[in-house]
Amino acid sequence: MDLINQIVERAKSNKQRIVLPEGTEVRTLKAADLLIGDGVADIILVGDTTEIKNMAVNLGLKNIDKATIVDPKDYEKKEVYTNLLFELRKAKGMTIEQAAKLAADPLYIGCLMIKNGDADGEIAGAQNTTGDVLRPALQIIKTAPGMSVVSGAFLMFTTQKQYGKDGLIVMADCAVTPDPTAAQLAEIAVSTGHTARALVGEEPQVAILSFSTKGSAKHPMVDKVIEATQLAQKLDPTMDIDGELQADAALVAAVGQQKAPDSKVAGKANVLVFPTLEVGNIAYKLVQRLGGAEAIGPILQGMAAPVHDLSRGCSVSDVYNMVAIAANQAIAAKNK
Repeated sequence: MDLINQIVERAKSNKQRIVLPEGTEVRTLKAADLLIGDGVADIILVGDTTEIKNMAVNLGLKNIDKATIVDPKDYEKKEVYTNLLFELRKAKGMTIEQAAKLAADPLYIGCLMIKNGDADGEIAGAQNTTGDVLRPALQIIKTAPGMSVVSGAFLMFTTQKQYGKDGLIVMADCAVTPDPTAAQLAEIAVSTGHTARALVGEEPQVAILSFSTKGSAKHPMVDKVIEATQLAQKLDPTMDIDGELQADAALVAAVGQQKAPDSKVAGKANVLVFPTLEVGNIAYKLVQRLGGAEAIGPILQGMAAPVHDLSRGCSVSDVYNMVAIAANQAIAAKNK
């Protein structure tokens, strides 16, 4: 996958500070060692300093001494982070004592580092649930300006080179929001387009999918996609976004020309946005399993800074790739 190599090289050229709150987790530590050795990012590990150093020795890791280690029990900015969290959450009833306790939680520390400008992104989830990873992120980092919804995209590397960018399609939402409103679906479409710009390096051609193409069927679910398309086009007029389109009309030039001849997107979509999470999750897994596609993700989008939730069954390479992806998103956000 040449794109992953390109993503890694872009990360190397403009190193970002990525915090790994699960600093004593074996796969995370091995990935951190490789990332530091390859110069992909400046790595911040959250965890017991002695334990991290002992694990590094036992695992034969050579580069961990170049990481910044933040020990939750005692670190320089604990009071700063406690006060920051208190100010952010006091309107919700949080006390300073509660803030101090949470400022010793690695997942909260990671998000507070980003909020305070001490880190550019976070990767977690190898040993924590999605809910535990996202809760502090939504409380502290929150969604990006103009966004109210978080979604999950996948990079789908298919064998069908005639589609997307040499077979690469970006798909969303496949991971987070079960039944988005038309307004939320519009935000997901724009967010996914931004993800494609940051990672794929091509202008997004965004298709919002349905079981209807340009009025071929009538249904409230189709109406939602039509409304979402109109809202998305207003939300980012610089992006080519169209709907409602069936999947074949979005991807196949001949079908797109027949069913939607006036569309800028039909027949050449490289971003597919699904009307519900149910559709998106089923679709990406079918493409992965029956179509033999390589799926990388979920890439969380819509956040004010990159925060990614790993599967607890993730590999060392998964952690490595997601750090590189987060770094690219951070670079793109700074260049806006």
